[in-house]
Amino acid sequence: MKRALDFTLALIALVALAAMLLVIAIFVWISDFHAPFYTGRRIGRFGREFKMIKFRSMRPDAWKTGVNSTAGNDARITRLGKFLRRFKLDELPQLVNVLTGEMSLVGPRPQVPDDAARYTPEERHMLDVRPGVTDLASIVFADEGAILEGASDPDLLYNQIIRPWKSRLALLYVDRGSLALDLRILGWTTLALVSRRRALNRVASAAARLGADLPLLRACMRREPLVAYPPPGAAEIVDKYSAKATSA
Repeated sequence: MKRALDFTLALIALVALAAMLLVIAIFVWISDFHAPFYTGRRIGRFGREFKMIKFRSMRPDAWKTGVNSTAGNDARITRLGKFLRRFKLDELPQLVNVLTGEMSLVGPRPQVPDDAARYTPEERHMLDVRPGVTDLASIVFADEGAILEGASDPDLLYNQIIRPWKSRLALLYVDRGSLALDLRILGWTTLALVSRRRALNRVASAAARLGADLPLLRACMRREPLVAYPPPGAAEIVDKYSAKATSA
């Protein structure tokens, strides 16, 4: 049922948004006369690698810098890219990944190979399901760029104050998700564009019903600064991040 819903909704969305997608692609292309799409390596279900499609929001070959996390003030982001990222328009081409079965509309966000290789054994359970275009964490950390803005090492800061909570929300979904929850998450993702506070309240309520502990609920509400915490299954806070992972 989930796969049937994914395919049907993705196909309807692609048809309905075809004109807008074409306009965005043209604007990205004429902004610097480079390819409007970016295909990045991501790790999907069961650890299989696939190519995730996005509208390009960075300078060509920005990935060669080796920085995986993106702060809001990242010089690699183009002027048009900032607009696309603000309204999540750069993610729309991933509907094609949903059609091909590499992704789902709702599921843990796919990570680059370097970051997936750093998963703890507990975090690897996130790979039991297809990665998604959106999920609970996508709503809570929709402002990820702003959180990391000004950081001297955005990859390290991401692993200290975002990854621990993001992974815990994803694991809650993997363990206790449902088709009904998928539909609500899609609705809250849209709601977040209009009222972020109302969307966060909905996510926190859902996380509480799924069994989230108090620290995770406080992170979901985003009423206070995020605190560093160990990733699920780890005893220590991440204290370093190298360009390449050395172990799985």
